[in-house]
Amino acid sequence: MVMSEMILIDNRNIKLEAEWFESEDVSLPTALIAHPHPQFGGNMHNNVVSAIFNKFIKEGISCLRFNFRGVGNSTEAHSNGKGELEDVKACIDFLIKNKGKEKIGIIGYSYGAAIACSVVNYSASIVGFVAISFPWDFMGEEYKQSSKTSKPKFFIQGNQDTVASFNKFFSHYAEYSEPKQHAIIEGADHFYWGHENALSEIALKFFKSL
Repeated sequence: MVMSEMILIDNRNIKLEAEWFESEDVSLPTALIAHPHPQFGGNMHNNVVSAIFNKFIKEGISCLRFNFRGVGNSTEAHSNGKGELEDVKACIDFLIKNKGKEKIGIIGYSYGAAIACSVVNYSASIVGFVAISFPWDFMGEEYKQSSKTSKPKFFIQGNQDTVASFNKFFSHYAEYSEPKQHAIIEGADHFYWGHENALSEIALKFFKSL
C-alpha cells in the first residue's frame, strides 16, 4: 500500500503544511508540486495537484505537495507572491537538507506555476519544471523573466483556457529558450475537469525524461 505522511516544513517563523511521499526508487527526480491561487480557492488538494500527486506516487516517484502560507494549516497570511516565493525555496531546502534529494523537478499549476517555476534557478538540484496554465498576463512580466532557464521546461495548456489565455500561449512560449516542450489539451479550460488523467500522464512522461 502506498503511504504518504502529513508534515510541517519550517520557513523561518512560518509552518507550511505539506504531504510527503518518499520512494525507494532514487533514479528519478523528486517532484515538488505547487497549487493554484489561494485567494481563488487554491490549495494542495486541488483536482490537478491531487491527480499529479497520486499518479506520481503510484509510479514510485518521491513527491512533496504543500500549502502556501495562509492556506489550510500553513501559518501566516497570503503575501501577493513575495512570501510565497520563499515558501517554495523553503520546500526546496527541506528536500535537499532534510531528505538528501539531489534532483528535484518542479510542477506548478496556474499561480503555482508562476511562483514555483520562478524558483527554477535557485538551486543546481532543480533539474527542470512543468508549468501548467502559466498565467503570464495575470501575474506579470517578472515571473516570466524569473522562470527563464537553460534547464528543461514543459508547458501544458488547455485550448479552452481563458484565465491563462490560450490565445496568447504561443507568443509567451516563444520567449523561452530551448530545451522546451509543450502540450495542448484539446477541450480543456483552466480547471481541467475531466482531463486530470491526461494531464498527469503528460507530466509523468516528461518527468521520467529528466
